Amino acid sequence: MPVMPPPADIVKVAIEWPGANAQLIEIDQKKPLPSIIREVCDGWSLSGSEQFALRNADGQQLYITEQSRGEIKNGTILRLAISPMRAARQLLERMQSHGIDARLEALKELAKLSADPTFATEFINMEGLGTLARLVESGTHFGEMLAFTLTAFLELMDHGIVSWDLVSVSFIKQITGYVNQPMVDVSILQRSLAILESMVLNSHSLYQRVAQEITVGQLISHLSNQEIQTYAIALINALFLKTPEDRRQEMASTLAQKHLRAIILNHIIRGNRPVKAEMAHQLYVLQVLTFNLLEERMMTKMDPNDQAQRDFIFELRRIAFDGDNDPSATEKRKAIYTKDYKMLGFTNAGNPALDFTQSPPGMLALDNMLYLAKLHQDTYIRLVLENSSREDKHECPFARCAIELTRMLCEILQVGELPNEGCNDYHPMFFTHERAWEEFFCICMQLINKTWKEMRATTEDFNKVMTVVREQMSRALAMKPSSLEQMRVKLRSLSYAEILRLRQSERMSQDDFQSPPIIELRERIQPEILELIKQQRLNRLCEGSCFRKLGNRRRQEKFWFCRLSLNHKILHYGDLDESPQGEVPFEMLTDKIAVSDIKAVLTGKDCPHMKEKSALKQNKEVLELAFSILYDPDEALNFVAPNKYEYCIWTDGLSALLGKELGSDLTRSDLDTLMSMEMKLRLLDLENITIPEAPPPVPKEPSTYNFTYNYG
Repeated sequence: MPVMPPPADIVKVAIEWPGANAQLIEIDQKKPLPSIIREVCDGWSLSGSEQFALRNADGQQLYITEQSRGEIKNGTILRLAISPMRAARQLLERMQSHGIDARLEALKELAKLSADPTFATEFINMEGLGTLARLVESGTHFGEMLAFTLTAFLELMDHGIVSWDLVSVSFIKQITGYVNQPMVDVSILQRSLAILESMVLNSHSLYQRVAQEITVGQLISHLSNQEIQTYAIALINALFLKTPEDRRQEMASTLAQKHLRAIILNHIIRGNRPVKAEMAHQLYVLQVLTFNLLEERMMTKMDPNDQAQRDFIFELRRIAFDGDNDPSATEKRKAIYTKDYKMLGFTNAGNPALDFTQSPPGMLALDNMLYLAKLHQDTYIRLVLENSSREDKHECPFARCAIELTRMLCEILQVGELPNEGCNDYHPMFFTHERAWEEFFCICMQLINKTWKEMRATTEDFNKVMTVVREQMSRALAMKPSSLEQMRVKLRSLSYAEILRLRQSERMSQDDFQSPPIIELRERIQPEILELIKQQRLNRLCEGSCFRKLGNRRRQEKFWFCRLSLNHKILHYGDLDESPQGEVPFEMLTDKIAVSDIKAVLTGKDCPHMKEKSALKQNKEVLELAFSILYDPDEALNFVAPNKYEYCIWTDGLSALLGKELGSDLTRSDLDTLMSMEMKLRLLDLENITIPEAPPPVPKEPSTYNFTYNYG
């Protein structure tokens, strides 16, 4: 008689209790949780089951609730523990004990338990946050005891159960005091900076209070300490982000006066250890916030009737053609000026102010042009005069190019957009010069002139030239040059001829592969290549990937890891204390999902964790990196990939596991590349075959060419 599988509502688990043998029991998920706990207590003859609860024995050791019990799987190890309410009450009593050692142990345990939302709710309901705040305000705690107190406070507040606005002024003064003091323990500084960052980001009134108490100079001084520099720059970014728009330029000037850029360049970007992901994110945020200072000028249109603004255009003409310095245009001079403005490349030579009435780029384009004309005068004059000496149809219109280039730079570098939560895309070169934006503009203006000549362009080719220039800039930026000079060198190497060569190498020329025999060969090869890509994706899933937990403060660096078993039957996953440096063994990953239980893979806004209302979750870039595994019973394992590459690898790999087609952009790109290489190799083989007269040739075996593609 066949053995019937256990009901879906029954899970087999082991439950531990200190000093006793573990109980191996079957949990009926239809039963109320208190009934299950009562049965477990009876197994060890423990009375008062309402004083107990179940917790996970591994990972974060969270309490099991009616809401989370569905996550219990066969083989899970649980632990019987005192209930959250009882634990909270006991810790509160121990925290107020007369013995220092007892208080320290209580705070140490509290710091760990506070990450549990169930415990946090009970502790907060017992006015535990107020007790912690008073301990800090008293100023009597130091060293480890203070560090554990701040950790617990931060963890409890992070659950969002109570508002940050409840924090007292004396508490803020005490925390800012730790940051402003020259000699404070690193662990206390880290937690103090993280608390202040959360205050600033979560409350406008607290932002104002913190901004009054904290000195930017003191924050910048912390950037020389590798242990706390990430926390310090995160707080600087938070203050920068929350500063009212009419005062952001003032704050930017203060940061410049304190040499923030140079300190970041020397102590972080060019420091003696690599920039980690969280620091890269903070540098990216600072880069975005700095560029966003340009938004007002980008969106400001020129008033053609404003004489002061028109004088700036006259200054461009004066520098280029060495005219007199009097901007008052008489009728006699008007014709000369019109001719000069035409030579400068303005579309509306009769009234060049009209060229700046589109936003973006607005007046920012004129600002960039004036910077080039005044700070790089020789280059500016050469660009203008060189083009004015060409035939009309071949001249490169300086002003029109500068305006379009400014618009393109605003688009590429996302001027005016808020930072993306999951992005680490900072560019080291923008930290090497106080006017890096303008300097980059100047380099690109020279690039346009060079590319224009290489393309032998005419005015009708303007859009084609700018398309090539955009590609040149994007490719060079992707190489992350470490300085503006390196950027100049990379752009110089990306000539028009090189762009054409790269385009040709990146895609197969359709004209060369349209004959019936070639099409037939492609159709025969494609399944082999797709299978190769599938195997690569599955191999990557077996290696596994690290994901950051959503909803946690970034400073905490909480991670989880997921990898596929070598037989492709089980997905193993579990929490990690820090980002792994190498392979994570299966033994460390305590949770698992059978591949046979996977019902579907969802992406983007269809994912359960993207439907929640949150500024983070609605972020476009996060949406593009989100995917979820739906499995039996109706549960979901939610992911946000660290980057687009990992997203494609995982969604492709999961599709391969479920026997579905691979459809990511990465697959299409890899397919084109590998098909091109394999086609060339096979065609090369055909060219080298010498056909004998007799006997007839033996049919050639299909290629066993084993291609290992480096996806890094």
